[in-house]
Amino acid sequence: MENQQKPSPCSRERAFLLSIFSSQSLPGTPYLDSGYSWVRLCVSVLISLVGSAGMWAVVVVLPAVQEEFGIDRSEASIPYTTTMIGFALGNFVFGRLVDRFGIVLPMIVSALMLGAGFALGSLSGNVWIFAAVQGILIGSGSAVTFGPLIADLSHWFERNRGIAVAAAASGNYLAGTFWPLVLKEVMASDGWRDAYMLVAVVSVCVMIPVAFLLKKRIPAHVVDISSAPDALPVTKRRIDISPRALQILLCIAGISCCVAMSMPQVHIVAYCADLGFGVSAGAEMLSIMLAGGIVSRLLSGFLADRIGGVRTVLLGSFLQCLALFLYIPFNGLASLYIVSLVFGLSQGGIVPSYAIIVREYLPAKEAGERVGLVIMMTVVGMALGGWISGLIYDLTGSYQAAFINGIAWNMLNMGIMALLLWRTGERRTANA
Repeated sequence: MENQQKPSPCSRERAFLLSIFSSQSLPGTPYLDSGYSWVRLCVSVLISLVGSAGMWAVVVVLPAVQEEFGIDRSEASIPYTTTMIGFALGNFVFGRLVDRFGIVLPMIVSALMLGAGFALGSLSGNVWIFAAVQGILIGSGSAVTFGPLIADLSHWFERNRGIAVAAAASGNYLAGTFWPLVLKEVMASDGWRDAYMLVAVVSVCVMIPVAFLLKKRIPAHVVDISSAPDALPVTKRRIDISPRALQILLCIAGISCCVAMSMPQVHIVAYCADLGFGVSAGAEMLSIMLAGGIVSRLLSGFLADRIGGVRTVLLGSFLQCLALFLYIPFNGLASLYIVSLVFGLSQGGIVPSYAIIVREYLPAKEAGERVGLVIMMTVVGMALGGWISGLIYDLTGSYQAAFINGIAWNMLNMGIMALLLWRTGERRTANA
């Protein structure tokens, strides 16, 4: 009887490393929920951490830009609004490109756009040039690291799709936790323009090399199998609403929840400055808020794998509404730190759960485009909410009415999720 040699640990490690750096999988290598899938998730989080800097940098520099250019609060909010518009359009456009060409080429384009955008932003002579650079280059470039990246990653998971999507989306909040702390230190010593130049260099030097670790593409037949009824767990969700109507409802829900979400996220730094607590305290609160959002996203992903995306969004929206109420009576320094943490723990899982809903109800082949469209609408909500909050502040001289406005929009999102839950049923799969 011939001795059969088992592969040595070194051989297995070599094969695993080869599978990471190769564009093709080895014969017999699993695709879904595999070791490579988790490596790909880690790489995606790193890319999102770096590539999402533009969304938060513009919030941190808002008071400095307002002071340097001599403008009011609503005008100073325009660069954030253009950033969100660019981010919104980029999610949809690059989502379609990822469906067709894979993630690597769009990611390299993203890195180049971010490098150019931050460099040009640091040289801006007025708020309108700054706003244009934020929207066209930084906002659009950052988009690739969110919706399109999440949609691409979702194809590599089935059983753990919820937690994987949530973890990838947490890279955006990791950026919100990391970059404000770094940028406020650079701003304190060298100003906001040098802070922007730093982000330009980091974006190009990190994102381009790391993007090549994602060059492997999952075969089309695996995508088809992962969305077939007999490949799902015991039940598959259905809804008594047409795909087009469902897409429209998700877009409206995305806008409404993020108009509410934008008030604390966009204006917390300026709010703290107005209350006399300083920009540094506001940046710390933003970081705490987003750190709580990371925990919320991971817990929501774990929850979505068990109760579905619609229930997860409904729960998150309800908790976000309660947190917004807390901002109205509590405006002391210590209480704002606590409320910001509560808000982060409440709302972090809402946006990535929309991607789970898309994958539960809509065709997998169109995941990049459909997820990108919903994410685009959530960003439209952030842009609209950021501008409306600044306008309400200019009209009333206070942020109290802006919090109430956010609560009203939040109620609309909860109503849509309740409707989807009411029209949702379950059907047993063939292997149930």
